[in-house]
Amino acid sequence: MKKSVTIIILVVIFVTFGGSMYYLYQKNEQDPIVYETEKPTTKTIIKKTVATGSILPLEEVLIKPNISGVIEEIFVEGGDFVKSGDLLAKIKVVPNLNALNDAKNSIDEAKIALDDQRRNFDRQSSLFNKGVISKVDLERAQVSYDQAKQAYSAANKRYDIVKTGTTRGYGNAANTLIRSTVTGMVLEVPVEVGNQVIESNNFNEGTTIAAIADVDKMIFEGKVDESEVGKIKEDLPLEITVGALEDITFDAILDYIAPKGNEENGAIQFEIKGTLKKQDSVFIRAGLSANASIILDRADSVLSIKEALVQFDPETKKPFLEVATGDQQFEKRDIELGISDGIFVEVKSGIGKEDEIKVWNEVKPDEFDG
Repeated sequence: MKKSVTIIILVVIFVTFGGSMYYLYQKNEQDPIVYETEKPTTKTIIKKTVATGSILPLEEVLIKPNISGVIEEIFVEGGDFVKSGDLLAKIKVVPNLNALNDAKNSIDEAKIALDDQRRNFDRQSSLFNKGVISKVDLERAQVSYDQAKQAYSAANKRYDIVKTGTTRGYGNAANTLIRSTVTGMVLEVPVEVGNQVIESNNFNEGTTIAAIADVDKMIFEGKVDESEVGKIKEDLPLEITVGALEDITFDAILDYIAPKGNEENGAIQFEIKGTLKKQDSVFIRAGLSANASIILDRADSVLSIKEALVQFDPETKKPFLEVATGDQQFEKRDIELGISDGIFVEVKSGIGKEDEIKVWNEVKPDEFDG
């Protein structure tokens, strides 16, 4: 019995010793960790934030009628260039029955007054010829007669205006002829022949006949999040990229930041505007979606490294790098950082252009297995 126990103990010791030796052998067979290195480069680093928005005219004028009616003719379409005073459309008036009836009654009343003053003038002329009344009385009758004729003519013109929107002698001033008030390009004509339009007055903004703008003066209008608005200020440069125009960047200047934000989808957004420096060779259509890169800071041709190479001291929280001093030998070196674009960061001091920096956070291939 004692002999068998002894044998079992010896076997266990042998197996344990063998396993330990095998484990140590395997450890010695593993390749040592080899760190790669990278050298600093000279780059231009731009720190920026991005705003989304669209391209709009600096000034867009909406042409509205001064009289209600139905579109009879349209003389322009989107894309046409017009000058101030050019004819855009013609309106056919649909008269209001009450106004038409009142105008008709005014004509009848003016006709009655005119006939009465004509009879009085004829009577006064006869008396003057007989020497019964003075010339002053005759002239007074003449004035009353002339005033009655004027009132009758005015009543007829008023009736024509109510019925047709114009009258004889007014030509280009007719309310039925809609003309451009500015020089520029017609962006859109949102009405068609036969559409009913409403006049612009104190109680109604009226129907838009056409939208006209100077397309040589365009702006970027967009929004930035409240987390970014504190970083920007007026007069910062913008780089505008338009989705519909590939490989073209437009320069602009940030000239407006809204003093008040508006809540959108649970976040506060602030409106911004920037005036574009237009390229004469490129036509930018109003309403195109665009992105604006707001240049917060810039460092030209500076010594830089990948931001992923930077380490931070756990106690002082200051940045440092591990710089090669020999084959797989590195020393800690404190550095001073400048601006970063999120990928590369400027190094102001601590290393030289020829230093080799340890890539300490490289992901090993076997970490992707499985």
